[in-house]
Amino acid sequence: MTTFTKIPDGAQATITVNPLHTISEIDDNTYGGFTEHMGRCIYGGIYDPGNPLSDENGYRKDVIEAMKELRVPVVRYPGGNFVATYHWMDGIGPRDQRPRRRDPAWIGVESNEFGTDEFLRWCELVGTEPYLCLNFGTGTLDEAMGWLEYCNGTTDTYHANLRRKNGREEPYNVKYWALGNEVYGPWQVCQMTKEDYAKRAYQWAKALKLLDPSIKLILCGENGFNSWDSHVIKECIRFDQHGLGGSTTASLIDMHSIHLYTASPEHLKNVTAPLAAERAIQITSSLIDLARIENGVPPSVPKQKICFDEWNVWDPFRAKGEEGAEEKYTLSDALAVAVWLNVFVRQSKHIGMANIAQSVNVISPLTTTPTGTVKQTTWWPLWLFSKFMRGQTVAVHLGCEVWEGETKPGWLRGLVETPWLDVSAAADGGWVTMAVVNISEERDFEVAVMGVEEGREVEVYTVSGEGVAVTNVDAEDKVGVKEGKWAAHGSYVFPSHSLTMLRWRVEG
Repeated sequence: MTTFTKIPDGAQATITVNPLHTISEIDDNTYGGFTEHMGRCIYGGIYDPGNPLSDENGYRKDVIEAMKELRVPVVRYPGGNFVATYHWMDGIGPRDQRPRRRDPAWIGVESNEFGTDEFLRWCELVGTEPYLCLNFGTGTLDEAMGWLEYCNGTTDTYHANLRRKNGREEPYNVKYWALGNEVYGPWQVCQMTKEDYAKRAYQWAKALKLLDPSIKLILCGENGFNSWDSHVIKECIRFDQHGLGGSTTASLIDMHSIHLYTASPEHLKNVTAPLAAERAIQITSSLIDLARIENGVPPSVPKQKICFDEWNVWDPFRAKGEEGAEEKYTLSDALAVAVWLNVFVRQSKHIGMANIAQSVNVISPLTTTPTGTVKQTTWWPLWLFSKFMRGQTVAVHLGCEVWEGETKPGWLRGLVETPWLDVSAAADGGWVTMAVVNISEERDFEVAVMGVEEGREVEVYTVSGEGVAVTNVDAEDKVGVKEGKWAAHGSYVFPSHSLTMLRWRVEG
């Protein structure tokens, strides 16, 4: 959590941090990924048989190492819009018997060469949890229950035995399951009304948890600030002992998902747009509170959290989905991603999971070539946050001047302040890490940093470049991480258009 005081132009900016004032746990799943059958995410991304960089099963070894480097804790699959016509049984068993299908979501053909077993084995190699999304378009509840049994079943039953027949004796124990994807949208096959979705999702949740009460179910929300979210949360976050075998501490619904993408060709609009996500998180959390109050959910049932399972900087006109959506990210985009991540750290008490869309090639910080990988500008803030911003959120107070120009979305200007510095902090294992994004293209900010012991050695990590338009494509890395030291004496100067992480050890 960061509180803020607007100060007059020219006044001394201040950041005050107290490592003892921890707010909430930062869930490791905040740094989740997403792989969809779209563009080159799966084929040519994580799976590339015949490439010298792939192992004997076709998995790109360099991509696996990159996922390990990011310490990705959970990965969503197989979509995304793709899932609305995906039938999981097409993607199991002998590959030469798997049907090829048209993909209406991204105007392509799906070979089904890569399916459930291939994805779940890849997750084991990466060391990450799988998160599967159910087909709420052309799919059925019976099909969903079969998928759950195939993945998690231990009994002598049809789908569990089918898994064994396909070479996997032990269950995969998939924990996270989504009740559809963006079914509110006109771009979806079998678009639904909020009323129809809420009825269907609740009944599916009941059946799935009767089959396996250990799973976590994620409700399909929209963006967190509209009537779809309000209605679906109200109808589905209820107290239902019958559906949970009499439990007074469990819930059919464990998280509510929301999606948001931000982008603008204008730098300041681009880097402040993620603050819309912060407001979305706050509103969604309040809607959950309201549903629990009105529906009489007792405090013995843990509060449902938010699963922000699609987020990123994405301009769909610049990187069209049906053409593979391969963005060329700028430093401005990297700073926007850093602000996104600051939002998740500040709002950690509400976040149960967040998944950058996507993990490889498709609007991704990581792209592949036939001979290696390219770490785009947006890789570096994600890498720094995943490495250092874990543990607990620390309270921070910022005193700073504000930027007062037009925002995107436009409603943001009337609801939140947009200071020139965007700040969050975390404490973990005796270390405090503070992330500061200076959104100004031109101005350095000299800031009095209070809460760091005078003379304490502070590690400094900076992401910046010659200008906000530079990229890491075309075989030239113009954005990376520079490391340094600061003796915590006097003020610290945060350079223009930069992400700076200050990291120091605390006693006791």
